[in-house]
Amino acid sequence: MAALRNLSMVIGAAVAALGSVLFIAWSRYVPGRRRLKWTAHQQQPHIGDQVKYLDRQILVLGLDGAGKSSIIHALSTNTIRSSSAPTHGFNTAQILSQGLRIELLEVGGSLNLRTYWNQYLKNADIMVFVVDSTDDKRLQLARHELHRLLEEAPRLPLMVLANKQDCKSTLGISDIYTELSLHRIQGLREVTLLGTSAVCDGYGQSTTLHTVRSLLEERLHMLKEPQEMVHQHSTHCPTSLEREKSA
Repeated sequence: MAALRNLSMVIGAAVAALGSVLFIAWSRYVPGRRRLKWTAHQQQPHIGDQVKYLDRQILVLGLDGAGKSSIIHALSTNTIRSSSAPTHGFNTAQILSQGLRIELLEVGGSLNLRTYWNQYLKNADIMVFVVDSTDDKRLQLARHELHRLLEEAPRLPLMVLANKQDCKSTLGISDIYTELSLHRIQGLREVTLLGTSAVCDGYGQSTTLHTVRSLLEERLHMLKEPQEMVHQHSTHCPTSLEREKSA
């Protein structure tokens, strides 16, 4: 029986890895489909409304068991749930709010899926990195994975959520800041560190997930559209010689 269980775990990991490869290939090579894979929760506009949305993507990463799925559920539905099954592949949700169409994309945090994390950085507008504040034994691993990603995306805004602040054995925000060596990147990019609880919103000193969502939406509104940036870069600025000729 033990051999059968081990075999099933190996097969499950292989299936998850294969799904990761196919998802990466689909995202990269299918033209015109930068966003919107499959959606777990959607807030649909009223029939007849014609709203032009800005597409944004929030990439949600973190080690397995950190509470990523519960946080995505809370952000997209404004409701709290006590538990959720581990993510063996991908989890997505969509938020339509204030002219934004936000895709929340979670990639599982198991060892076989962490190797694919960097493949999703290029489409992300913000990275949310979720940490289990009670899992002090794996904080070093979380720090290693986080800084590995940051090296590949030096300008990507970062929000770190120190989750499970409702537990008695949790580490405080200052401890998480130190353990993750966030001082190394402070001033080099936009970094936000917040304490959260995905099962007891606003418990103790933790930030409510409603506030987290508001902060994310505020940051996404500040980002420029890619075509706007291209237009700005392509605008011709006359040289000094051209200005002399025109004069």
